Amino acid sequence: MKNELDSRFILSVFEKIRQHGKQVEGVYQFEGVKAYTDHDGYTVFIEDALVQLRFGFHNQYHFEYDKHDHLEQFEKKLKAINAYD
Repeated sequence: MKNELDSRFILSVFEKIRQHGKQVEGVYQFEGVKAYTDHDGYTVFIEDALVQLRFGFHNQYHFEYDKHDHLEQFEKKLKAINAYD
């Protein structure tokens, strides 16, 4: 996930959070990660307490975080969720 974010990966993570997580007011929570969409469903948000990923139309994405270590830990969480069956 360094410079290229695979859209299939991120959508798979989003779906696993929806399937296995708990929904509270339109936000799904699983393994310390939240997932939700904007009002029209075109933009997906996946976040933990330190990092937010915004993934949208034409596979454009943007991370918000303060430290690179936070991003690395977030990536590990997403990979673990994706491996979940």
